[in-house]
Amino acid sequence: MATGGGAETVSDKDNPQKLLLQLVRHLLHKAPDEDVTVQYQYALRLISSNFTPTVEGDDFQVAQRIRKKLANQSRVEDAAKFSELYTKLKSKAELKNKWAILYVLMTLAEDKRPGRDKSMEKMRVFWQGLPRMATSTPYPSRPTSHENTTASSDESRTVHQTMQQTYHTQSSGIGSGLSSISGYSQSEHHPSATGYLTFPGRTPGAATHYGVTFADDNQTTGTRLARMLTTADSQQSQARSRYITPTANSRALHDSEEGSEVSESQLVRDLVYVFQGIDGHIVKFNHTEDAFRIDPQVVVSKPMRDLTHKLGELGWLFKKVRRYIDNRSQDKAFGVIGQSFCAALQQELTEYYRLLAVLQAQQEHETDQAVIVEPSETLSLIRLKVWMYEPTQRMKYLAILVDGCKDKKGGALCSSVESYTMHGDPAVKSLMKHILKVVALPVRSMLDKWIYEGQLEDKYHEFFVASDPTVKEEKLWHEKYSLRKSMIPSFIKMDQANKILSIGKSINFLHHVCKNNEPIKGRSEDKEEEVTDRYRDTEMLLDQDLDGSFQQVIDAVYQDTSKRLLHVLHQNFSFLEHLKAMRRYLLLGQGDFIQHLLDLLESELAKPANSLYLHNLTGVLETAIRATNAQFDDADILHRLDVRLLQISPGDTGWDVFSLDYHVDGPISTVFTPQCKLLYLRVFNFLWRAKRMDYVLNQVWRGQMANAKALKPIPELSPVLHQCHILAAQMIHFVQQMQYYINFEVMECSWDELCKKVTAAEDLDHIIAAHEVFLDTIIRRALLDQQSRPLLTQLRAIFDLIIQFQGTQETFFKSSLEELTLRASYEKQIAAKSEQGEWGLSQQEEEDERRRKVKFMREVIPTNRAQLKVLAKSYQDMVQKFLVSLTEHADDNLRLLAVRLDFNEVYKAKEPKLRSPMAFKKTKKVF
Repeated sequence: MATGGGAETVSDKDNPQKLLLQLVRHLLHKAPDEDVTVQYQYALRLISSNFTPTVEGDDFQVAQRIRKKLANQSRVEDAAKFSELYTKLKSKAELKNKWAILYVLMTLAEDKRPGRDKSMEKMRVFWQGLPRMATSTPYPSRPTSHENTTASSDESRTVHQTMQQTYHTQSSGIGSGLSSISGYSQSEHHPSATGYLTFPGRTPGAATHYGVTFADDNQTTGTRLARMLTTADSQQSQARSRYITPTANSRALHDSEEGSEVSESQLVRDLVYVFQGIDGHIVKFNHTEDAFRIDPQVVVSKPMRDLTHKLGELGWLFKKVRRYIDNRSQDKAFGVIGQSFCAALQQELTEYYRLLAVLQAQQEHETDQAVIVEPSETLSLIRLKVWMYEPTQRMKYLAILVDGCKDKKGGALCSSVESYTMHGDPAVKSLMKHILKVVALPVRSMLDKWIYEGQLEDKYHEFFVASDPTVKEEKLWHEKYSLRKSMIPSFIKMDQANKILSIGKSINFLHHVCKNNEPIKGRSEDKEEEVTDRYRDTEMLLDQDLDGSFQQVIDAVYQDTSKRLLHVLHQNFSFLEHLKAMRRYLLLGQGDFIQHLLDLLESELAKPANSLYLHNLTGVLETAIRATNAQFDDADILHRLDVRLLQISPGDTGWDVFSLDYHVDGPISTVFTPQCKLLYLRVFNFLWRAKRMDYVLNQVWRGQMANAKALKPIPELSPVLHQCHILAAQMIHFVQQMQYYINFEVMECSWDELCKKVTAAEDLDHIIAAHEVFLDTIIRRALLDQQSRPLLTQLRAIFDLIIQFQGTQETFFKSSLEELTLRASYEKQIAAKSEQGEWGLSQQEEEDERRRKVKFMREVIPTNRAQLKVLAKSYQDMVQKFLVSLTEHADDNLRLLAVRLDFNEVYKAKEPKLRSPMAFKKTKKVF
């Protein structure tokens, strides 16, 4: 047969060269006279090797590669159709090599190189399909002996000429593609060859002479045929073996030793390791510069060096994130929220590992000498930079996130992550939202346990609700639970956090204080519905600006829990009845009871304080209860009412230390706390003192009315009696106005406001707040606060003057009545003697009576008159000073009280400060 492919000579049917040539022509549909030199040369090279496909015999992995390729090309519909067809393919039990079918389809789909003529297209089908006939499991290779054979037919001569011609000419088709992948250069010249034939089946490290190995006993037909061909062509093979080049690794090592530049493929190979935070052979981590750098001794061009250093940034970022995960994963105190954060980061790294696996597979695909890869499809630094741009940006923001969350845990960690979701880049925002969803899962779990069961599963103190296990049950509501403001996630508002705290407190209050473990109505259905999909609930928690469903859930649970608590408090523990009892007894709202108690205690409390006995006072209290409408109150309320003696100071009387007390316990003690009891005690003492002034002035008025007629026989007493009447009228007006102000403007108005707030209260906190506002208002308006302390001092001085006036008047009336009695006795003595017919009195008796009257007129009346005058002056001065202080007070009600006390402007005429137009404008009110 001629070299150009002449007619076949059928002489030896067992000649392997002839059989291979026939096979090539048959596959390419070539006529016997057509030239198939190039195809025959490639077929000879192909069957002389023992390479395998670049994937393992796993149909799932091949299917995954096809899906990824379709997804990268945005062919979603094709990917879905392929998944359906792949499912049908898996159901065919009669097909044994499903992975081979998929691999052939994938390879055919990948070969889309343009610029081929029809002959080259047919040839490509031939050389792409033929390797798939090999087994996917590599055989262990062993050296074999070769027999020298010589071809005598025209077919054999054609084969030899074809091979010689191929080795001395450059191929622009298959040969060039093969050499570009295998790392062999066709531009290197040799006296006898310009190209190199590769043998991928050669044992690594073997000598470069012709040492082709074959599979063991289990050889395929193509392998046996290649063995026969290589035996027949042993002489040409031995001549060619001298020109086989080293592998890429050995050549790179050789180049490095000689000081030549490192190839780009070596840098790419090292960068794949660098992306995993591992040092390569050339690119290593420099601790001084804290970056991956190329070994200074290695010769690399500056552009390649700069680009490699730029790509090495990804490895540095990966190490930073990886180091954070490794350190924090071992820290048990980091908590479950922190571990969720590490898990979210680990998920991102897992996706990153998949990308690195694809790069590794691509690299192995290129280094596999049996696979032809176009130069435009090989991994280069530029292509690597383009491919790794998005992963680098993603890893960069993960590193920024790690830095921002440093030394943070719990809700503070959630807030830090949530702050990065405000990024303007949609990709970064999506990444941070995904991480935040994972991190917020433990928060949602803790939240569900707290609002539905009242349990705190917060071993590492990450939740924004804190619990103090040392607090006793009676202080549970006020001190046991509190908010950790630093742990409140930024996606939970402060009012929501307060409601969440109140929900859990209410559940625990019901269970531990009220001893009520009944299920809350409607709660179980809500729980079933709301906690079905935790991830959806987390999204609901995070997307509150778009959807108010989370707020609705919190409001519904809050209302149900609070309503249940208030119902138990009112129905089971009679909270409103106890509140009214405090108003009636401690705030002197039960008028008949207080008046009768004053009457009974007047003589007892006039004694020195150290001479009082508690059991005596308790008996008087019980007597007052039985004699008034207080007896109709509930027995539990009356049982709680008691007498209390304050700390005794020298000179104190019973009026100064006497006080009523009301015992509270159980759930109602949450509202009536010890601090509130002290405020009630202060208000009671003030009201008790004011009530005593009213009681004293009533006695003064009764004394004046009773003695006014009796003392008419002594006309000299008229000026003094008039002075007493005027001063008493002033004092009565003052005390009555103060009583009106305290009882109506302070007590009743504040009480009415409290009742409205308690009725409209949504939870126990609202009741407590309303009660505290009630007490604060009374304390402030009753001059018991710190700002009104000077006013209270002046008022107490006025009250002391009233007590002093009572004593002075009683002394005056006593002495006046004694004088009246003596005069009456003197007149009776005269009348008795006259009836007996005697002279009335002797001159000496008359002189004694005259001297006694003169003494009374000159000593007793002026003395009492002077005392009353001084007392009236002191009283007027104190009232004037008190009025001036009232006009300067910041409270409008107290300034109006000053107007009411001086309604006829008597004190205004005497006090210049009260006449000033700025008297009531000294305090500016800021709105």
